[in-house]
Amino acid sequence: MAYRNRNLASQTQRPLAPTAPRRRPVVTTPQISDRSRLRGFTNVGSGPCHPLTDRAANQHLQAYEANVKGCFELIVPLLKRISALQHDQDFVSKSQSLARSELGFDLPSHLLEQAWVRALDMRALFAWCVFQFHQQMSDRFFQEDPLQGGEGSIQAKHFQSFLVDCGFHLLDVSPCADGRLAHTIAYALRIPFSSVRRRSHAGALFDVEKTVNRWIKTEHRRYREGVPNSADSPTRYLKVVTYHFSSLDPSHQGCAAHGSDDALAASAGQQRLLDFRESVENSFCCGASVDLLLIGLDTDTDAIRVHVPAADGSIVLDEWLSAEDLYHETLALNLDEAMQHIAERVEASAPKKPDEGMVAFIAKLIANNFSQIDYVKQSHAGPYPDAGHAERFIGVGIGFKEVHLRNLTYFAHLDTVEVGAPDLDVGVKIFKGLNVSRDLPIPVVVRFDYSGQVPGARDRAVTDCYRVNQAIAERYSDLFDQGLLHTFLTIRDRDKKDTSEVVGSSLEPVHQEAH
Repeated sequence: MAYRNRNLASQTQRPLAPTAPRRRPVVTTPQISDRSRLRGFTNVGSGPCHPLTDRAANQHLQAYEANVKGCFELIVPLLKRISALQHDQDFVSKSQSLARSELGFDLPSHLLEQAWVRALDMRALFAWCVFQFHQQMSDRFFQEDPLQGGEGSIQAKHFQSFLVDCGFHLLDVSPCADGRLAHTIAYALRIPFSSVRRRSHAGALFDVEKTVNRWIKTEHRRYREGVPNSADSPTRYLKVVTYHFSSLDPSHQGCAAHGSDDALAASAGQQRLLDFRESVENSFCCGASVDLLLIGLDTDTDAIRVHVPAADGSIVLDEWLSAEDLYHETLALNLDEAMQHIAERVEASAPKKPDEGMVAFIAKLIANNFSQIDYVKQSHAGPYPDAGHAERFIGVGIGFKEVHLRNLTYFAHLDTVEVGAPDLDVGVKIFKGLNVSRDLPIPVVVRFDYSGQVPGARDRAVTDCYRVNQAIAERYSDLFDQGLLHTFLTIRDRDKKDTSEVVGSSLEPVHQEAH
């Protein structure tokens, strides 16, 4: 397997990628008659629901989840069939025909053509398929807006108007990097993804300094451009931390970064929030422009619990408002009565008098969460059958705006592997259990978003990809040398609605050097 090291070295030493996008295989959606019948899915349209549940949205979200995850479920069965053919005379043509019909894309010919001299590299083929389906998902997300939450969408406009009415000009959410929270925004909270600034970190322990810098950019834009509203508007920057817990197995399926200690996860999240507000106050003397909110999410049911803050931001860590409890309390009420009851319970749950806008905001999140509670019950015969991790790949770098599905991706948002090592190490540990234990590789997608309006930004993003790629190979050299870790390098112009651009991969063929 030594060729992988030579391949990686050739990537890191090569000049920057050309300005023209790299050509990649054409990927088409596999023809699957009914992905909703795949493992773990039942019919979301049947059964009783809460009066506030959006049935149409649930059906739409289920179709999207089943379609995306259904693709990844096709990989192993198809590769098993190909493995049985590797000694056939027309092995390459048969394999490509199967791949096109079952998966919708070609397999790397340089891997297939080596099968006559050595065992077929099934690990590499597995990683290739994961990467292609990730790219297919990414393409569709940016080209079609399947979640209907893109910038300029009706849903995004309505939510932004609601947010401002509540007294907030920007919503910044930090969920845990655990893949069981990747769907926090679009599914659990039912917020249009373009209306939220999202950064995932292990244990939800966001970088305070970088968050302060994002706050500065936001306030500067309000002063210079009046976006999202003018600087003299009495609105605040709302920072939210979403930690997680397990109601069914709290001692083992909680947050790995906090040792499955729910109290520690909540207190650590609160402390980061307080550190952020103090940093703004110490530097700019305008703490009133920052509001804080702490939310817990049950990874078994997707029900949230909210630590309702008082108007001064104070909360009581061991007290919270449970969406699951409110779901049952309001089940027999009509729409107006249910919303009134939720708002009253939110207000009564604060340690002191809360801000009216915050009450309205929390009440909406809880009402939205009712739809997700029913979604899990009906779509997955809830609670979820995969109580633990079941991610398909690790996402490393800056970006991944397109990932909004539970247990699809473990996030490691980082600029450098050295600084982001704690997040990445947790992800690799998870995948050692998920994949390496089955002799399958860890697929790692490296992504760096950039602004096409900034000269040289694209080239720097490419350089960042190769730099992080090399650092990953060195940090996890034992896995990389055995073909148990593969990387896929992508960049994306955040100023456009275009999909990501592939700039490299550990699966590229090795070219003979001239002597």
